[in-house]
Amino acid sequence: MDKLQQFYKDKRVLITGHTGFKGSWLSILLKELGATVIGYSLDPYTQNDNFVLSEISKKIIDVRGDICNRTELQKVFDEYKPDIVLHLAAQALVRYSYDNPIETYETNVMGSINVMEAFRKCTFSRVAVMVTTDKCYENKEQFWGYRENEAMGGYDPYSSSKGSAEIAISSWRRSFMNPDKYDNHGKSIASVRAGNVIGGGDWIQDRIIPDCIKALESNKTIEIRNPNAIRPWQHVLEPLCGYLMLAQKMWESPTQYCEGWNFGPHSESIDTVWSVATKAVENFGSGEIKDVSSAESLHEATLLMLDISKAKFKLGWEPRMNLDQTIEMTIDWYKKYKTQHTYELCVDQIKKYFSL
Repeated sequence: MDKLQQFYKDKRVLITGHTGFKGSWLSILLKELGATVIGYSLDPYTQNDNFVLSEISKKIIDVRGDICNRTELQKVFDEYKPDIVLHLAAQALVRYSYDNPIETYETNVMGSINVMEAFRKCTFSRVAVMVTTDKCYENKEQFWGYRENEAMGGYDPYSSSKGSAEIAISSWRRSFMNPDKYDNHGKSIASVRAGNVIGGGDWIQDRIIPDCIKALESNKTIEIRNPNAIRPWQHVLEPLCGYLMLAQKMWESPTQYCEGWNFGPHSESIDTVWSVATKAVENFGSGEIKDVSSAESLHEATLLMLDISKAKFKLGWEPRMNLDQTIEMTIDWYKKYKTQHTYELCVDQIKKYFSL
């Protein structure tokens, strides 16, 4: 943590999607590292979100807006002149994308392009980390992790929109921010792909931990629609620290790290949805789960894993927690958020994470 503090102290960092689950944790983490945080995002999803309960908006520059609004987005860049941009804003749900495919593409593809254009035009901005997803890969249900050089794709509108965003990022890098011409443009841009991220303060529907907590708090049975799906589970702090390490490397060596990166867990943390729900119930201390899978359910990938060798060997990043530790820390947040100040709860978990 000391190295990150030394680098991020007084850096101006723009986070798109700062009101979201990952964005709120990133805002708190960067604030604790001494950065000046500028957030640009739509309103939070619920009043129980980590962003709301932590009151992080009082400690950062909180701007509400849509990344699809190019004019307003450019104003934020022009006014606050961020050194580093971390683009997290997205339509992030698979099932929602089936009902709203146009919105999903507008946000995930054109929104990302708008961010890249604003970044490109802002002379003060030097580094941009564009967050997509592990679902950007053409999923072949293979038993080994996807590497960064494998084909982009996607069955559903969400996954395919993220694959499309990756193609756009690659195009903008080669066309406008080519590392071979860095002296001319002074920009370094990379994309990052994380696994299934869990942690305290997430209330978005159709995600396993929020679904579990909502059921547990209302004394209802947890219904699991895709129990055998295998995912790379990781605590939210794992990829966020990877993004920050990458951004620092890009700042220091801008032509060496501007490419795609995977941030996932070790292989022992790749497990089924049913197993994660079971561990959540055990840590919560009560509850029941039920298989409600149906042959008529919307298509979702069954098997998905990431190869993180590149981040491990080129960045020196690797996960600090296994699946049991990840779920324990996550459920601990939900058991304490009603009685403990949420910002301090998050800071305590950040300190615990870095102590591992």
